[in-house]
Amino acid sequence: MTLDRRTLILGGAAVATFGTSEAAAPEPPHAAMSDKQQRVLGIGGLFFRSRDPKALAEWYQRNLGIDPTPTDYNQPVWHQAAGPTVFAPFSMDTKYFGSPQQAWMVNFRVANLDAMAAQLRASGIAVDIDTQAYPNGRFARLHDPDGNPIELWEPAGRGT
Repeated sequence: MTLDRRTLILGGAAVATFGTSEAAAPEPPHAAMSDKQQRVLGIGGLFFRSRDPKALAEWYQRNLGIDPTPTDYNQPVWHQAAGPTVFAPFSMDTKYFGSPQQAWMVNFRVANLDAMAAQLRASGIAVDIDTQAYPNGRFARLHDPDGNPIELWEPAGRGT
Protein backbone atom coordinates (compact mmCIF):
# COMPACT_ATOMS: atom_id res chain seq x y z
CA MET A 1 0.00 0.00 0.00
CA THR A 2 1.37 3.42 -0.96
CA LEU A 3 0.88 6.20 1.56
CA ASP A 4 0.94 9.85 0.62
CA ARG A 5 1.33 12.85 2.89
CA ARG A 6 -2.39 13.27 3.42
CA THR A 7 -2.71 9.65 4.55
CA LEU A 8 0.19 10.13 6.97
CA ILE A 9 -1.30 13.32 8.37
CA LEU A 10 -4.62 11.54 8.83
CA GLY A 11 -2.98 8.67 10.69
CA GLY A 12 -0.53 10.80 12.66
CA ALA A 13 -2.97 13.50 13.66
CA ALA A 14 -6.28 11.65 13.83
CA VAL A 15 -6.43 11.80 17.61
CA ALA A 16 -5.65 15.53 17.66
CA THR A 17 -7.91 16.34 14.71
CA PHE A 18 -10.95 14.29 15.60
CA GLY A 19 -10.65 14.33 19.40
CA THR A 20 -10.56 11.62 22.01
CA SER A 21 -12.68 10.63 24.95
CA GLU A 22 -11.66 12.57 28.04
CA ALA A 23 -11.96 9.42 30.13
CA ALA A 24 -9.57 7.38 27.98
CA ALA A 25 -5.83 7.85 28.47
CA PRO A 26 -3.90 8.17 25.21
CA GLU A 27 -1.95 5.13 24.13
CA PRO A 28 1.85 5.49 24.19
CA PRO A 29 3.05 6.52 20.72
CA HIS A 30 5.54 3.67 20.48
CA ALA A 31 5.87 0.49 22.52
CA ALA A 32 9.65 0.96 22.83
CA MET A 33 9.19 4.34 24.57
CA SER A 34 8.67 4.13 28.32
CA ASP A 35 6.62 6.63 30.33
CA LYS A 36 9.81 7.77 32.07
CA GLN A 37 11.76 8.57 28.93
CA GLN A 38 12.10 12.20 27.91
CA ARG A 39 10.34 13.25 24.70
CA VAL A 40 10.86 16.30 22.56
CA LEU A 41 8.11 18.90 22.96
CA GLY A 42 7.87 20.04 19.37
CA ILE A 43 9.84 21.49 16.52
CA GLY A 44 12.12 24.30 17.69
CA GLY A 45 13.22 25.39 14.25
CA LEU A 46 13.45 24.50 10.60
CA PHE A 47 16.86 25.18 9.08
CA PHE A 48 17.61 24.96 5.38
CA ARG A 49 19.89 26.43 2.73
CA SER A 50 18.96 29.31 0.45
CA ARG A 51 20.67 31.22 -2.33
CA ASP A 52 19.51 34.48 -0.66
CA PRO A 53 18.55 33.79 2.98
CA LYS A 54 17.64 37.38 3.80
CA ALA A 55 15.28 37.78 0.82
CA LEU A 56 13.71 34.38 1.48
CA ALA A 57 13.14 35.20 5.18
CA GLU A 58 11.46 38.44 4.08
CA TRP A 59 9.26 36.50 1.62
CA TYR A 60 8.11 34.13 4.38
CA GLN A 61 7.36 37.08 6.69
CA ARG A 62 5.50 39.10 4.05
CA ASN A 63 3.46 36.22 2.60
CA LEU A 64 3.01 33.71 5.43
CA GLY A 65 3.50 35.86 8.55
CA ILE A 66 6.55 33.99 9.82
CA ASP A 67 8.82 36.37 11.73
CA PRO A 68 12.48 36.03 10.70
CA THR A 69 15.09 34.76 13.12
CA PRO A 70 15.81 37.52 15.63
CA THR A 71 19.21 39.18 15.45
CA ASP A 72 19.08 40.16 19.14
CA TYR A 73 17.14 39.22 22.27
CA ASN A 74 14.81 42.24 22.00
CA GLN A 75 13.19 41.05 18.75
CA PRO A 76 10.24 38.64 18.67
CA VAL A 77 10.60 35.09 17.45
CA TRP A 78 7.77 33.45 15.49
CA HIS A 79 5.37 31.55 17.75
CA GLN A 80 3.27 28.90 16.08
CA ALA A 81 -0.18 27.85 17.19
CA ALA A 82 -0.39 24.55 19.05
CA GLY A 83 -1.84 21.71 17.06
CA PRO A 84 -1.10 18.43 15.37
CA THR A 85 2.32 18.02 13.79
CA VAL A 86 3.34 15.07 11.66
CA PHE A 87 6.98 14.01 11.52
CA ALA A 88 7.27 11.70 8.52
CA PRO A 89 10.42 10.61 6.70
CA PHE A 90 9.67 9.68 3.09
CA SER A 91 11.37 7.27 0.71
CA MET A 92 14.30 8.71 -1.25
CA ASP A 93 12.39 8.08 -4.49
CA THR A 94 9.19 9.92 -3.49
CA LYS A 95 7.68 12.21 -6.09
CA TYR A 96 5.55 13.96 -3.50
CA PHE A 97 8.02 16.84 -2.94
CA GLY A 98 8.41 17.47 -6.67
CA SER A 99 12.00 17.60 -7.84
CA PRO A 100 14.15 14.57 -6.91
CA GLN A 101 16.75 17.04 -5.56
CA GLN A 102 14.24 18.35 -3.02
CA ALA A 103 15.11 16.85 0.35
CA TRP A 104 12.34 18.42 2.43
CA MET A 105 8.88 19.97 2.37
CA VAL A 106 7.15 21.99 5.06
CA ASN A 107 3.44 21.74 5.85
CA PHE A 108 1.83 24.74 7.54
CA ARG A 109 -1.54 24.57 9.33
CA VAL A 110 -3.91 27.39 8.34
CA ALA A 111 -7.30 28.44 9.71
CA ASN A 112 -8.86 29.30 6.34
CA LEU A 113 -7.30 27.73 3.26
CA ASP A 114 -9.37 29.73 0.76
CA ALA A 115 -8.55 33.07 2.41
CA MET A 116 -4.84 32.21 2.62
CA ALA A 117 -4.78 31.12 -1.02
CA ALA A 118 -6.54 34.34 -2.10
CA GLN A 119 -4.05 36.41 -0.10
CA LEU A 120 -1.09 34.61 -1.68
CA ARG A 121 -2.56 34.85 -5.18
CA ALA A 122 -3.12 38.59 -4.69
CA SER A 123 0.66 38.79 -4.14
CA GLY A 124 1.29 36.95 -7.41
CA ILE A 125 2.05 33.56 -5.84
CA ALA A 126 0.70 30.49 -7.62
CA VAL A 127 -1.31 28.27 -5.26
CA ASP A 128 -2.81 24.94 -6.28
CA ILE A 129 -5.70 23.93 -4.02
CA ASP A 130 -6.42 20.21 -4.02
CA THR A 131 -10.08 19.89 -5.01
CA GLN A 132 -10.55 16.76 -2.91
CA ALA A 133 -11.56 17.20 0.72
CA TYR A 134 -9.93 14.55 2.91
CA PRO A 135 -11.27 13.28 6.26
CA ASN A 136 -8.53 15.26 8.01
CA GLY A 137 -8.93 18.47 6.03
CA ARG A 138 -8.00 20.32 2.87
CA PHE A 139 -4.63 20.97 1.26
CA ALA A 140 -2.93 23.37 -1.11
CA ARG A 141 0.55 23.52 -2.63
CA LEU A 142 2.83 26.43 -3.46
CA HIS A 143 6.57 27.03 -3.77
CA ASP A 144 8.78 29.66 -2.19
CA PRO A 145 11.11 31.76 -4.40
CA ASP A 146 13.85 29.10 -4.05
CA GLY A 147 11.47 26.44 -5.39
CA ASN A 148 10.95 24.72 -2.03
CA PRO A 149 7.54 23.04 -1.85
CA ILE A 150 5.11 24.30 0.79
CA GLU A 151 1.92 22.51 1.67
CA LEU A 152 -0.91 24.35 3.42
CA TRP A 153 -3.29 22.28 5.53
CA GLU A 154 -6.67 23.38 6.87
CA PRO A 155 -7.51 20.70 9.45
CA ALA A 156 -11.08 19.41 9.26
CA GLY A 157 -13.32 21.13 11.77
CA ARG A 158 -10.50 22.65 13.77
CA GLY A 159 -8.60 25.46 12.04
CA THR A 160 -5.31 26.10 13.79
